[in-house]
Amino acid sequence: MSLYLGIDLGTQGVKVLVFDADARRVVARAGRALPAPASPRPGAAEQNPTDWWDGFVAATQEALAAEGVDRARIKAIGVSGQQHGMVVLDDAGEVLHPAKLWCDVEPEEEARALSEASGRAVPPGFTAPKLVWLKKHHPELFARVTKLQLPHDWLNGRLTGNHATDAGDASGNGIFDPVARTHDLEAAAWIDARVPDMLPPILAHDEAHGTLLPEIAELFGLSTEVRVSAGSGDNMMSALGAGAFDPELLVISLGTSGTLFGYSPQPIVDPNGEVAPFCDATGGWLPLVCTQNCTTVPNEAQQAFGLSHEELTELARQEPAGCEGMVFLPYLTGERTPNWPHATGVLHGIRPGGLRPGLLYRAALEGASFALAHGFQRLQELGLTTSRVQLVGGGAANPLWQEILASLLKVDIRLGGEPESAALGAALHAATMDTGIAPARLLPEPSDSRVIPAHAMDFTDLQHAFHAYLAMGQSLFD
Repeated sequence: MSLYLGIDLGTQGVKVLVFDADARRVVARAGRALPAPASPRPGAAEQNPTDWWDGFVAATQEALAAEGVDRARIKAIGVSGQQHGMVVLDDAGEVLHPAKLWCDVEPEEEARALSEASGRAVPPGFTAPKLVWLKKHHPELFARVTKLQLPHDWLNGRLTGNHATDAGDASGNGIFDPVARTHDLEAAAWIDARVPDMLPPILAHDEAHGTLLPEIAELFGLSTEVRVSAGSGDNMMSALGAGAFDPELLVISLGTSGTLFGYSPQPIVDPNGEVAPFCDATGGWLPLVCTQNCTTVPNEAQQAFGLSHEELTELARQEPAGCEGMVFLPYLTGERTPNWPHATGVLHGIRPGGLRPGLLYRAALEGASFALAHGFQRLQELGLTTSRVQLVGGGAANPLWQEILASLLKVDIRLGGEPESAALGAALHAATMDTGIAPARLLPEPSDSRVIPAHAMDFTDLQHAFHAYLAMGQSLFD
């Protein structure tokens, strides 16, 4: 029995699972919450990589200690990481500044300048504008930077001692050519002549990042022969864990951010910059739309009323589709698609008695869904065909949200996959590297294969509300 560790380093926590490749099932799992991102300045969102490491160690120790897990059978480790984070290291490998995260939109001005210089739409949430920001605001720290890493690169580096990345995660750094699958050294040099030398080499999707350092192997009671796969960003790994190997399957992930992505055998480049032309973790491409605010939107409503999500969902189900004309623009921390980092949340159309818990909660669900539907339309315009959707992420468990999305997108939605799809994808990635067996042949059978039909509710009122949402956002923030 060969076992593989899948690690997902997210914004809210670290998830670890142990995957039995022979039985095609998860045999153990654990997780640790992370401190919420700090926002020391408007638009900033930062975390300390030391907290990532502490959470990773604790969760991994727990998973390895689970009943039935034989550490001697661990063959390889795969790491998934939140995309776009900026981790800068000095000569000694020390982190020089708190990691600026994917949801950090502070370098808005720097992103515009880099976009103009490179001829490529670079959102402020991508990595490179954050490096420009560091050079501008902390030149003394920038002068000490020798390595630029993404969160999954950093964790891999702690495990193996090597400095490397993959095309999937690198394609979200803002200085990468996804068609050629290589760094754009001219764009990197525009930031600073030293930046090309900071960038990690790009590994092939089936390459190993390295083997465990002796002290890491000893820490976890593992063999020093355990290999670490190249790994990738959380969206690339979630695609593997959700089974997105087929161009007809679109994955929608309802997490802190909302993402829509699917496999493509060729690059899809959006001249408007709304669809990210990412590479995937199998040697193909992963056109992706990311919305800045997803589960955070209903979470705000839940915190306002002090009721549980289950209670609010039942109240929201009693409210009409379209929320009687009340529209919630969900841009609580700005927006990435469209590229409106300066946007704020807006609750429009409030009538007397309109601040009912159920109505506001439903408006939050619909608002987050409208943002995703806008991205879905753009993917279709660029030729990504979709006959079915797989829903993953923490918000996927909400039955009302499932029905709203199925009706709004007019497509059947499949449920029942592994809830921690990024961690599973990381384990599959490690297993494929180790055995050569394609991820599609290792993917577990879903325990629950329910389908939410495309017309789960009346579409008319939702459609009117969706058009109002689009018009309102453009009038306020375009």
